Amino acid sequence: MEQNTHNLSARDHEDITAAIRLAEKKTSGEIYAVVAHQSDDYFFVSGFMAGVWSLVLGVIVALVLPDIRAIELALALVASLTSFLLAFHFFPEWRLLFVPKSLGYRRASGNAVRQFLAHGIHATSDRSGILIFVSLAERYAEVVADEGINSKVAQDEWNEMVATLTQHAAKGELAAGYLKAIDQAGDLLAANFPPVKGQNSELDDRLVEI
Repeated sequence: MEQNTHNLSARDHEDITAAIRLAEKKTSGEIYAVVAHQSDDYFFVSGFMAGVWSLVLGVIVALVLPDIRAIELALALVASLTSFLLAFHFFPEWRLLFVPKSLGYRRASGNAVRQFLAHGIHATSDRSGILIFVSLAERYAEVVADEGINSKVAQDEWNEMVATLTQHAAKGELAAGYLKAIDQAGDLLAANFPPVKGQNSELDDRLVEI
């Protein structure tokens, strides 16, 4: 799931909006979609990891070249770390190469929760809102469901939606992944929260890019 392969067009946005509206006709629940290009800038994390790498390399050099002077080793370490930091400044896409995958997933998951709260998905009348979230740089997807629907749907069903997103995104088909995940979400919501006559949508029916 690489960031530069997922430029969503205006038509993609229109199709996703139409899919959300169609899905919500079957249910009183709410579907919201967010795609983040990246969930953190990772400058300090990558800088810290580069510092650790520089120290490890310094120890190896000191063992291999026991005659090296301390000042020379220290200058080499400073030069190495400075080079890393400059590279991370001018080439931000390199930062994630130095970030543990588990940490990237945690940052993306935290961003998903922030988006869930920031867009008021937790404040729907019957607590049946869900967020379909993707963070491209981290290659991460998550469905965040409010307690009203989460208590009625098995985790395996949310996992199936996540798999739909990640499989399509891995092939450069992010929009298609969203369309299928939205259709799956509509069916899950419809089974537990049937439509209510006269009820209007409480959330915007669109995909938000951040």
